[in-house]
Amino acid sequence: MLVAAAVCPPTPLIVPALRDLRSACHTAVDALHEARPDVLIVVGGAETPGTYGGESAGTLRPWGLDVTAGHGEPVLPLSLTIGRWLLGDRAPNGLRSVAFDAPSGECLAMGAELGEAGERVALLVMADGSACLSPGAPGRYDESAKPYNTMIANAIADADPAVLAALDPAEADTLWVNGRAALQVLAGAAGPKSGRLLMEAAPYGVGYFAGLWA
Repeated sequence: MLVAAAVCPPTPLIVPALRDLRSACHTAVDALHEARPDVLIVVGGAETPGTYGGESAGTLRPWGLDVTAGHGEPVLPLSLTIGRWLLGDRAPNGLRSVAFDAPSGECLAMGAELGEAGERVALLVMADGSACLSPGAPGRYDESAKPYNTMIANAIADADPAVLAALDPAEADTLWVNGRAALQVLAGAAGPKSGRLLMEAAPYGVGYFAGLWA
């Protein structure tokens, strides 16, 4: 049963910069451990799905940072690498990547599976919002991106899995919401929880959230 979940952004920027956002993510991660889960799993989007052991490694060298998280040969995609880095010395029980373009039903089913992985399950969900929030954003600026991003932020704050479950993959893709699939994994795992949005930011036109369900 899911007892806690944290949402953090899978961006390398929180390693050398974005101090306030990094601090909010550490607060969320600490709360996961305080929930005393018997299973902790990191979930994040990637080009392809994958399952990795808790000690698996990832590196940020392709993004210009000499940072490695975990142990052994780096194999983790970016989202799981950032998640593993946030956990520091406290290795998770496992890491799962979900394809960015995975159908909603597949994401929800994965969430339901992970939610039953133990008597007390915690998820660290690495997911961001729209990358179309300003003219200088990685994606083309879209005026509908801000309300869409706000909808996601409110769903995190309200611990509302129904809103996340209803996210349309095609619309999310148009608005460059790479975190859509991971958020829908969370929706599939969630039971009744209270939510807190610890921080919302949009540096460089990309929506980032730090949130907690517990």
